[in-house]
Amino acid sequence: MKYSRCGKSGILLPKISLGLWHNFAGVDVYENSKDMVLKAFDLGITHFDLANNYGPPPGSAEETFGKIVKQELSAYRDQMIITSKAGYLMWPGPYGDWGSRKYLISSCDQSLKRMGLDYVDIFYSHRPDPETPLEETMMALDQIVRSGKALYAGISNYNPEESQKAFDILSDLGTPCLVHQPSYSMFNRWVEDGLLNVLEKNGVGSVVFSPLFQGLLTDKYLDGIPEGSRASKSHGFLQSDQITPEKINKVKALNEIALKRGQKMSQLALSWVLRDPRVTSVIIGASKVSQIEDAVEIMDKLDFTNEELKKIEEILNS
Repeated sequence: MKYSRCGKSGILLPKISLGLWHNFAGVDVYENSKDMVLKAFDLGITHFDLANNYGPPPGSAEETFGKIVKQELSAYRDQMIITSKAGYLMWPGPYGDWGSRKYLISSCDQSLKRMGLDYVDIFYSHRPDPETPLEETMMALDQIVRSGKALYAGISNYNPEESQKAFDILSDLGTPCLVHQPSYSMFNRWVEDGLLNVLEKNGVGSVVFSPLFQGLLTDKYLDGIPEGSRASKSHGFLQSDQITPEKINKVKALNEIALKRGQKMSQLALSWVLRDPRVTSVIIGASKVSQIEDAVEIMDKLDFTNEELKKIEEILNS
């Protein structure tokens, strides 16, 4: 595993982080979830990314992870970066969503109980709240850090302007923002339009999610939608209407580049996201151990030739 400094902080994060958004919930097979977490840690993945609402049911991913830590990894707590977030709907009523101080602090307390932890390393505001003053949300993060419930503060899904305001408020409070967590992939490049520059200027790291565009940037859909895949499920984030002939043709062309590099399509997509030094780490999802092993294999093939990058741009812009 290779590690990168997170912005201008003292924290090093692994190039590959494991996200528990899918496949670690109460509806999943516990032994498989455990095997994936242990394999990831054995391979040098020290960063585990969660949120209060990860499931289903909401909260169950944290419960699963807490059980794994208690049974297998408690002796290694100081070698792990464990994160959680609040900002999306978690419980009914007026206090279980968005960005109020009430919600963020209550949610952090609940997350710690579910995971059986004294603190998380990073606690995020999961999304900006258009109704709550940004100062209130950032003051809640500051209080969470000062109370010892989290070591660092982070934000996720904030646009460049919102991010700059959040960084300024946190800096004035004395709890600088450690990291921003945005989505980023070959098919979703919004961070290149200003956000990465804002992060670099402020010394804030970035941990990006959905680098495979919910699985489309793999070889899984080259010959149709396989049964059991995310796109085959009505509740999934990747819907079948997103798998257009245009996108599939691009993936097929990109896959040719991957094969010439000795990589799978998914590995190419991960390496490409990490080509930018402003990207600290990329969060992968996994449903089986072999997918984690595949991801870690990219450590030897993170570099691109100018010709490869030019060809990739031509494909993506075609």
